[in-house]
Amino acid sequence: MSQPTLITSVVRALSLLDTVGAQCGPVPAKKLARLTGLPLATTYHLLRTLLHEGYLDREDGGYVLGAQVSTLADRRQEDGHRTHGVLRGLHDELHAPAYLSVLDDGEIRLVDVADSPDAPRTDMWVGFEDAAHATALGKAVLASLPEARCRDYLSEHPLVDLTSATVTSRRVLLQQLQRNPEIATDEQEYAVGVACMAVPVPSTAIVGAVAISVPLERRSALLASRHALRRAAQLIALARDAVAG
Repeated sequence: MSQPTLITSVVRALSLLDTVGAQCGPVPAKKLARLTGLPLATTYHLLRTLLHEGYLDREDGGYVLGAQVSTLADRRQEDGHRTHGVLRGLHDELHAPAYLSVLDDGEIRLVDVADSPDAPRTDMWVGFEDAAHATALGKAVLASLPEARCRDYLSEHPLVDLTSATVTSRRVLLQQLQRNPEIATDEQEYAVGVACMAVPVPSTAIVGAVAISVPLERRSALLASRHALRRAAQLIALARDAVAG
């Protein structure tokens, strides 16, 4: 995989923020330059910008983290509460564990689960980095990608054989994704005795999917759950897009 193109000034600004946040009190500019290894002139330039944008404040002759940093953290926490609340509502409505996955830095990751002792989550015995092709969550994310990007992902991730039902042919998997991009399913492809259904999150802020899993003997209930899944996906999209906006 090719390395990302990095913007040096952004990397330096983030290094300053990390350094300020790691100190116990206000940090003078000269000390920040020494700790980060940046030229003093560059340090002053970046500090002025970060101060102007609210990411840093001046205090007792030095710099501390500004209100904008706390605002970002609060937004992220609020977003997490909202999306988990949607998953919890889906779990309560369908009496099944509910999951949220997102595409993050080229990898499909499971980021949240709402379950209970009566409806426990599937044992995640293989990480999503190696198993997205075998899960409804992963398939729903892949189906929402442009075809070229989906093919790139599959070329970089081997289709590991997890059970006798796992699809290990890229051609077959692509045909499945193209046949029904709105709903993805798996029956015992990831875990024996488990069936799942997922739908993409229609968000401009994230590429993600929402899913539920049930014991195989309840798989007939999945089709009736698709409307609840879509509603949950739309609510999560609204929450994510509101934070991003």
